[in-house]
Amino acid sequence: MNKGVLSVSIAALGFVLGLWFLGNAVKNRNKSQNTISVTGLGTKKFTSDLITWSGNFSRSSFELKAAYDELANDKRIIENYLASKGIRKEDMVFSAVDIQKQYSYGTDANGRSTQTFSGYQLSQRVSIDSKNVDQIENLSRNITEIINLGIEFTSSPPNYFYTKLADVKQQMIADATKDAKARAEKIAENAGSSLGDLKKATMGVTQITEPNSTEEFSYGGTFNTTSREKEASITIKLEYEVE
Repeated sequence: MNKGVLSVSIAALGFVLGLWFLGNAVKNRNKSQNTISVTGLGTKKFTSDLITWSGNFSRSSFELKAAYDELANDKRIIENYLASKGIRKEDMVFSAVDIQKQYSYGTDANGRSTQTFSGYQLSQRVSIDSKNVDQIENLSRNITEIINLGIEFTSSPPNYFYTKLADVKQQMIADATKDAKARAEKIAENAGSSLGDLKKATMGVTQITEPNSTEEFSYGGTFNTTSREKEASITIKLEYEVE
């Protein structure tokens, strides 16, 4: 008898606990439904205050020393040219000399592939980082002046950055949060309710593009460096309880 009573008691307790868990599940489900999720947007346009620019120059010769001497002379000419444009020597960064052996390829009388040494090619890169954006922009546009000095020079497009980006992000986050809250309040008002506590906030990635461009946003964030003028945006998703 004792065993039967114990079994019935355990079954009854299990039934009561089951009802309790079910009731809480329904309660929590209904509670979670009484929420509003909104996304706010913060944007900011700004002008880059830092520019980076670089160029390559090279020399070729059968004699390694001859190529090196010619390259060193080109470096002196480039230094003097940049200095004449107002660039300080401490702002000119020259990379180590890169040395490559050159070969010409062909086929001999028996149809076998041949490889013939055709000399050395030495190359070097000069780069400049500057906050004088106008100065370096003009320099990059008139780089044919270096070529006219008899130097084999290839210029890369400049890249543009902003040194106060952290301040821009903080302002955008504040604007996006304010925008999201205003949206949530409007939705609640139209539904005859009011906002409760903030349950969750999720920040999106920063997207930096050229203004009025067709650049696409990316999942990991976009960072445009080719445009001097930029537009940044960020989203904030807020979830509120509704009362």
